Amino acid sequence: MNYNQTVNWLFNQLPVYQLDGVFKYKVNLEPILNTCDYLNNPQNKFRSIHVAGTNGKGSSSHMLSSILQEAGLKVGLYTSPHLLDFRERIKLNGKLVEKDFVSDFVTKNIEFFKNNNISFFEMTVAMAFDYFAKSNVDIAIIETGLGGRLDSTNILNPLVSLITNIGLDHKEFLGANLKDIAKEKAGIIKSGVPVVISEFQKETYSVFEETAKNLNSDLFLSNSLNKFKTDLIGDFQHKNINGVVKVISLLKEFNISIDDINSGLLNVQKNTGLTGRLQILKQSPFVICDVGHNSDAFKVINNHIKSLKFKNLKIVLGFVKGKDFKKIIDILPKSAHYFFCKPNIERGLSLENLADYGSACGLKYSLHNSVSDAYNSALSNSVDDDLIFIGGSNFIVSEIL
Repeated sequence: MNYNQTVNWLFNQLPVYQLDGVFKYKVNLEPILNTCDYLNNPQNKFRSIHVAGTNGKGSSSHMLSSILQEAGLKVGLYTSPHLLDFRERIKLNGKLVEKDFVSDFVTKNIEFFKNNNISFFEMTVAMAFDYFAKSNVDIAIIETGLGGRLDSTNILNPLVSLITNIGLDHKEFLGANLKDIAKEKAGIIKSGVPVVISEFQKETYSVFEETAKNLNSDLFLSNSLNKFKTDLIGDFQHKNINGVVKVISLLKEFNISIDDINSGLLNVQKNTGLTGRLQILKQSPFVICDVGHNSDAFKVINNHIKSLKFKNLKIVLGFVKGKDFKKIIDILPKSAHYFFCKPNIERGLSLENLADYGSACGLKYSLHNSVSDAYNSALSNSVDDDLIFIGGSNFIVSEIL
């Protein structure tokens, strides 16, 4: 199979939560363990940092990669989901995994995947592990997909674990309250492996303390630092910086300088290709987009919007089914003009749902059958001093990008 055929097979062979909402949450790690055993356990052939959390884990993972790259290391980076190209999930020093590697990996192992009913996510995790092992990376940053305890990435024995913000997301799978969700995230803590907590949260910190104590793992709460800056927009990134810098301080086997940290944090987008985090798309009118898709993320987004100067606010907004879209809309300014849209996937939330709630809230809104139509309408109804925000889902942002 060529690359396009391979990617189509990956997405179509088995249901994928990202596309259809039918989540195959595994009750154990046996499938990924069997897969990696079949591949001669590539996850044991490179050093790693494991990152979990509700919000901030993607930004933190990219910050870590950028800093380590500035230190002259060969750095693997595994994140999910992707926005435009499947290969965004697997990077080496900021460069996408080669198309030939993706197609060759799947073609070589396809019978095993079929015979053992290996899921999309398990295949991509195994692919990343195999790629990093064969590339002889100095270290790899591995971001969990969902949760932690039962996540397919959780067969690593990392140098350090990092847990970022804990929020109410994926409640149907991870738990109905912050403490239960924290227990799932705490599942990445390994015996004797230090763990860093980026942000103190009263409801969850005791969970991490107890888990670390039971596993004889050193627990570190990151310090509040103000001397480092990043090219990623938003004051909330300071919390991510705090956790990242603490992780770097624990990597004693590498020679990482303060200059490496400064340069890495200031060049995250350039070094790693990170997109979709309060990304500026246009200056006049000022257009930004963000992949945040839960209420905690939108509290941060709303605070950033409030910090900006603009004449009128236009919000291009759409969601997938299962998200608490009402709670998110309640957070956003009622004075904005909303351009409601539906992402081009089966899971897309209907315009009727958005119209009903928009009317109940007394919002000014219009309905659009596509993301591009919503965005173009917002543009045509804006002047240079206006602000347009685009978000609600990874799929909304990916269609714009």
